[in-house]
Amino acid sequence: MSLNWTMLSPNRSPVPLPHEMTITTVDSGVELSLVIPDEPPSRTATAGGSGGAQKLKAVGRTWLTDQRLIFVAQPNAPFESFSVPLPSLLSTKFEQPAFGANFLAFEVRPSTEGGLTDGTKAEIRFKDKAMFEFVSLVEKTRERAIYMKRQAAEEEEEGPPTYTYPSESSSTAGGVPTENPPGYDM
Repeated sequence: MSLNWTMLSPNRSPVPLPHEMTITTVDSGVELSLVIPDEPPSRTATAGGSGGAQKLKAVGRTWLTDQRLIFVAQPNAPFESFSVPLPSLLSTKFEQPAFGANFLAFEVRPSTEGGLTDGTKAEIRFKDKAMFEFVSLVEKTRERAIYMKRQAAEEEEEGPPTYTYPSESSSTAGGVPTENPPGYDM
């Protein structure tokens, strides 16, 4: 089972999307914990859905690209892969508990048919590596992905400007202006 799935190559690496660039990779000791509510959270509930939640945990590898955060679990894990488009990371938080390892906590907006529900929460921990640099990269890359998505939406919404040919008027002769523009009279 894959959650918000990603295609894997024969060596269990993610197959890149068109024009996707890998930012960083952590090849071992990555633990991903997921809490997937059975039902989306209600407006009155403060945490999770009202019908319980599915909790999954796996160890594997992770990739951060300019478009996605990807986790590929070791064989025999409860799920094979987990992939989230960066704009679908609703919030990220760097947690530094008094006892235990630092971790990245985030909430995910599920993709259609991705196996997740609204209110899904995830945590990433590293067993043998510092976490702060990775969290910083995730947050900066996520901000850039959101900015690029907004720019593309604005450009699509506006469309290119409409160009028209100037009409012949008394102020032009053969397409050349014969009068000064308003405010430039001498």
